[in-house]
Amino acid sequence: MESDYDTQDASDMESMEDDFYSEETVVRDGGDEDEGKCGFSDNELDDSDGIVSERLQQNYTVLDETDIRQLQEDDIRSVSTVLSTSRVNACLLLRHFNWSVSKVHEEWFADEETVRRAVGLLGKQVEMPNVAELPCGICFEVHPRTAMSSAACGHPFCESCWRGYIGTAVTNGPGCLMLRCPDPSCSAAIGQDMIDIIAIDEDKQKYSHYLLRSYIENNRKTKWCPAPGCEFAIDFVIGSGSYDVSCNCSHSFCWNCTEEAHRPVECSTVAKWILKNSAEILANSKPCPKCKRPIEKNQGCMHITCTPPCKYEFCWLCLGSWIEHGERTGGFYACNRYEAAKEEGMYDESERRREMAKNSLERYTHYYERWATNQRSRQKALAQLHNIQTQKLEKLSKIQCQPESQLKFIIEAMLQVVECRRVLKWTYAYGYYLPEHEHAKRQFFEYLQGEAEAGLERLHQCAEKELQVYLEAEVPMKEFADFRIKLAGLTSVTRNYFQNLVQALESGLEDVGPNRQTNSSNSSTSKNISSKNSPGNSPRSSTTTNNLDNYWYCERCTYANPSSNRACEMCEHRRH
Repeated sequence: MESDYDTQDASDMESMEDDFYSEETVVRDGGDEDEGKCGFSDNELDDSDGIVSERLQQNYTVLDETDIRQLQEDDIRSVSTVLSTSRVNACLLLRHFNWSVSKVHEEWFADEETVRRAVGLLGKQVEMPNVAELPCGICFEVHPRTAMSSAACGHPFCESCWRGYIGTAVTNGPGCLMLRCPDPSCSAAIGQDMIDIIAIDEDKQKYSHYLLRSYIENNRKTKWCPAPGCEFAIDFVIGSGSYDVSCNCSHSFCWNCTEEAHRPVECSTVAKWILKNSAEILANSKPCPKCKRPIEKNQGCMHITCTPPCKYEFCWLCLGSWIEHGERTGGFYACNRYEAAKEEGMYDESERRREMAKNSLERYTHYYERWATNQRSRQKALAQLHNIQTQKLEKLSKIQCQPESQLKFIIEAMLQVVECRRVLKWTYAYGYYLPEHEHAKRQFFEYLQGEAEAGLERLHQCAEKELQVYLEAEVPMKEFADFRIKLAGLTSVTRNYFQNLVQALESGLEDVGPNRQTNSSNSSTSKNISSKNSPGNSPRSSTTTNNLDNYWYCERCTYANPSSNRACEMCEHRRH
């Protein structure tokens, strides 16, 4: 018999399911339209047009090198005009204030003299002494005045020394953008005009490259795309909502943390998840009794030798010195001391802790395997999308007598599959860090996740397997119209569900209150989720639940440590 809480929670899920699938977008049935020569009119409405227009409503702009140079030049020209200063000085000011036009104006009009001293701009140009010959301040040789150059300060140096000075600075990296006069007592800035006049071509190109990159790297509104080899940048509207951006190179990432796009999971959760994935799993290891370094045993006898410089030999079972072992203790593959001590209860505490750590590892493995599976499915979907765009779409257009412009609904369906795989992947990281004591939220989350998986599989199967029927046909098929409506409808419904799922998870599933917790194992409503695959409900984990308050799990290695410990006994990672 169901409890009142179970019945109430099931009805809540049914009502929430209606909200998740509800959508204002109506998929039009094109079956009544006039047919053309090949079965469809050129004016037939395509549902993907609305979807494409929705994708264009972005809160960021992808910039190539030409765009970046144009924006940089516009800012320099703006500052130069407002402050009535040269282009070189405007560039130096913007570079000093991280390419913030508003910051330059604010600081300049508040205290011009302080800004000039900080940047190295002199109020008046100082000319070199008007004599036939001048000594160089670096090599101390006398040169004709025509062979000498100086910054705005008037300190003369020969062109050879200037080239060496600039070349060394450029070789050392972007610090050359803050170059000052070689005279130790002078702080006059060296602008791009002197670089272009004196430096060799290679140094000019490097300086120009550093200047271009500084416009992106020092600007709080712009970032480079983190994909390997990509030269696009993203101009982001800060405070405009989602941080997920998609570069023209097809790489999607989070503008805030530059990791791959991970909605609905927060950046802090992603950082913890990545750290956990990359950390060495130590639940199946034991510390060396002498040096305490963790040792993992895969096979073989119980005789363990620690790695140099320790080289301590001990028994894997009882952790005692191997010198005290032999045939009397059970030989190489057993330890009577350990078995006897275990019967006396000497190892109960240690074993319980290790059992808890093993359960924690099993729980992590459950979520990681599904996270990784969806990642692989997403990669395959990307490959399928590329194959459709480059080969199958043209073939389908010829077979079904349809212009490629009217087959965009297939591309949009695969794009939706790729996006949904990404979202579904990160829901497993979300579920891993969802507090286990919030039973109602966990139950509702698993239900939503299960519905999302089922809907995505329907869409993916339709876009992959059912499409193949029309690709293998020899003549146009009338059923293609029904396929078009079905696939467009599944795309629309799946997109709407995942959008609502993301919003629900980002809001912390606030619709599920803490006082409406239910026992999922007692619920028999068909809408509730089966929890048999949840690691937290396994018989093994339930036997150790009462001991969880006395231990904490290390974020790095998942080892169960006593609550009094401030650092992990296994990996020495400090508790936060």
